[in-house]
Amino acid sequence: MATDKALVDGHTKAVDAPHIASEKNDSPDTLERVLKQDLVASLGIPDWEAKEKRVVKVLDMTLLPQLWILYMFNYLNRTNIAQARLDDDFEATLQLGNTDYSTAVALLTVGYMLAQLPSNMLITRVRPALYLPTCAILWSGVSAATAGVKSPGELFAVQFILGIIEAPLFPGAVYLMSCWYTRRELALRTALLYSGLVLAQAFSGLIAAGVFAGMSGAGGVPGWQWLFILEAALSAFFALTAYFILPNYPHSKNGSAMWSMTEDMRRIAVARIEADRVEQSRDSTVWQGLRLALSDPKTYIFIFMNIFMTSSYGFNNFFPTMVRGFGLGSSTIALLLTAPPYSSDRKKERGYHIMTNNCISIIGFIISVATLNTAARYTAAFLYTAGSFSANALVYTWAVSTLSETPEKRAAGGAIVNICGHLGNVMSPYFFPDSDAPRYTMAMILQIVFAGLTFTMAFGSKTYLKRQNKKLKHVADESGGYYNPFTT
Repeated sequence: MATDKALVDGHTKAVDAPHIASEKNDSPDTLERVLKQDLVASLGIPDWEAKEKRVVKVLDMTLLPQLWILYMFNYLNRTNIAQARLDDDFEATLQLGNTDYSTAVALLTVGYMLAQLPSNMLITRVRPALYLPTCAILWSGVSAATAGVKSPGELFAVQFILGIIEAPLFPGAVYLMSCWYTRRELALRTALLYSGLVLAQAFSGLIAAGVFAGMSGAGGVPGWQWLFILEAALSAFFALTAYFILPNYPHSKNGSAMWSMTEDMRRIAVARIEADRVEQSRDSTVWQGLRLALSDPKTYIFIFMNIFMTSSYGFNNFFPTMVRGFGLGSSTIALLLTAPPYSSDRKKERGYHIMTNNCISIIGFIISVATLNTAARYTAAFLYTAGSFSANALVYTWAVSTLSETPEKRAAGGAIVNICGHLGNVMSPYFFPDSDAPRYTMAMILQIVFAGLTFTMAFGSKTYLKRQNKKLKHVADESGGYYNPFTT
């Protein structure tokens, strides 16, 4: 019966081994170390701890920076329409109406949502070292095609297609990282991935300013068209480098970066992820993984948390317009947004870190709606940007690492959570009508509400997972197995 409970409620590894760690007396770090030592040491690899550090170092030098570059250009190509809008010729040429820009942004998000689940189910069966760079090449071409649109209808079509082709990158990147990094390592790496988004905002403004100032009218081409062409060309170049750098999965012997992994390192990489999994691992197809994700209550907790979270940073697509009057230190924000995930990884805690960042965002929104003073709004933008992006990185990391019973479930569950989260991105562009500038009172109030709802869901998720951990501990005590709790 104890074994049956383990299969339903969670995972107890090495059930014949003594129960070494307990929730009351041992830290999550101790629990993780005990499981890792038991599983990895059984491989009989000498000096495995040093080799494990080498595995992480190799990943940090190949996988992470390449995904960071791809994500930065994914974001640049997805949001360069916001920079193009600063060129008055853009809206005049396309004859955009009052809500046409918001509709174009929303259609990109719809395409982005529709493609994510099929893509993340597919990525478990293909080579990500080929799949992700190929997607990057394709979205670069579609983004460049935006320079040729002449009407709102053409813009809508290109934006929708761009959303579909760009969809695989982010959930696929986080899924690939979750196949290599443990829960203790993943939040910081996901935050570093997110930092590419924040730095992209800084680079996009600089690129746009340079293009508009130096290339408007060159060859008879308006500045906004040059912007789409040049950013797409840069994106395609870095996509080509990914073919030579990205790895596949730990159990794979091929993939461009696998030359840096010895056979022992690959075996350790597989074993340490297996030891990090909370729930019972089993053989699974992509459809079984989808069914497991859809039947898990935790999936729906994270769905609503992510919807509220993305709704609370709807300012993202309007950021260049909102801060046109002053320069925001995006590089500083990028550094600061990694601090909460780093703390979250170190403490193996998610809920309180998310709630704290929600509070920081709310303070920023309140300041922004209360005053038009430039210095105060600078501070406000600093607060709500850093708070929102930090919390968002933790929400998605928490979801992916919790829904990890099988690789297929992790891929499907992560995609579902991310897809539903983008419902917030469909709604939020309409929070910012032009008539509300520059204060955007309605938008700020709505973002305060959604940040508060995210806070509530994070608290509820933490409470639910604590109860699940008590059940896991009871099963482990009965079976004499190891207790490996969910991260709360």
